[in-house]
Amino acid sequence: MDLDFTVVLDYLPMLAQGTKITVQLTAMAVGIGTVIGLFMSLMRLSGVKPLVLLAKIYTDFFRGTPLLVQIFLFYYGFPQLLGVQSFPRTLAGIITLSLNSGAYVAEIFRAGIQSIHRGQMEAARSLGMTSAQAMRYVVLPQAFKRCIPPLGNEFIAMLKDSSLVSVISLQELMQTGRIIVGRSYRAFEPYIVVALIYLVMTMTISQLVSYLERVFGKDDQSE
Repeated sequence: MDLDFTVVLDYLPMLAQGTKITVQLTAMAVGIGTVIGLFMSLMRLSGVKPLVLLAKIYTDFFRGTPLLVQIFLFYYGFPQLLGVQSFPRTLAGIITLSLNSGAYVAEIFRAGIQSIHRGQMEAARSLGMTSAQAMRYVVLPQAFKRCIPPLGNEFIAMLKDSSLVSVISLQELMQTGRIIVGRSYRAFEPYIVVALIYLVMTMTISQLVSYLERVFGKDDQSE
């Protein structure tokens, strides 16, 4: 069978909309996940056993189970448990992706915080800061710089993993590709175009992360 990419041209607006939804899902998931992950990492490092245990259970569950299972759990399982018909697809997708991202970001922040020499905290405390102030103004800014590369990798991973929400018919980029295949009866052209769009997005993010690394690297050198 000859290749015919003209069949995809009629669906470019759909692909553009699907790409937009994919980027929005990823940005919201990583944004919310970053907030969740920061709090979870602080809970793991707090030394308070109930908080440590709660954070460990959370991270172990979401890092140790497949994202696809989590999507089914939040879209089909919890509504049944709560006695409702279903959650809105978009809400279920955002919640699942955010909680999943939060577990990975928690480990990223925990590793970043632990990489800062304990002398930084001790020096801040000797200047009269409380532990919370020292963490906020001294440790976290330094840890955040070190977390930029793995956070960038998490964004890329979540961008690709967001394609899994197509299983609940949330019309992001992957689901859009499946719709085009169903309408055009051609599989290679729509899916290779979808793959190339993902490739362009991931390469763009990689370049942005590299730029941020250079910028913060210069700041460290100037200090």
